[in-house]
Amino acid sequence: MRETMAVEAIETGTVIDHIPAGQGLNILARIQKRNAQARLTVGLNLPSKGSGLKDIIKVEGWLFSEQDAAEMALYAPHATVNIIEAYKVVKKFPIGLPAEFTGIFPCPNTNCISHAEPVATRFSVTETPEKVQLRCHFCERSFADSLFKH
Repeated sequence: MRETMAVEAIETGTVIDHIPAGQGLNILARIQKRNAQARLTVGLNLPSKGSGLKDIIKVEGWLFSEQDAAEMALYAPHATVNIIEAYKVVKKFPIGLPAEFTGIFPCPNTNCISHAEPVATRFSVTETPEKVQLRCHFCERSFADSLFKH
């Protein structure tokens, strides 16, 4: 029996692999917010040897930097980014949670000064095996990462 790829190969771009099943749509929303014209191929609930099921997103023509990938980290901190050129992987790196998120999410605290002033939100990140906490730089409140996931 011949194996076939569930998602078509791309010539140049970025592949985000090993996204936890169910988080692909959140990452898709972040990508579309940054580039509404991005050409995307999305695979949801695909078989994965390591985790049972996974999501995968291929972005044609956009070579993610580690900063681009960091924006997706809240949804898939253990995913892998593959940079593709001429149909070959030329660079591979884990997404990983950054120490801080800047200007990506609004503060859930509606009384936070970041809602009234023209400042970029800033959250420091703390990760434990059980959860991820984000702490607002301005109001100093801590929030569970689930508040930021759609």
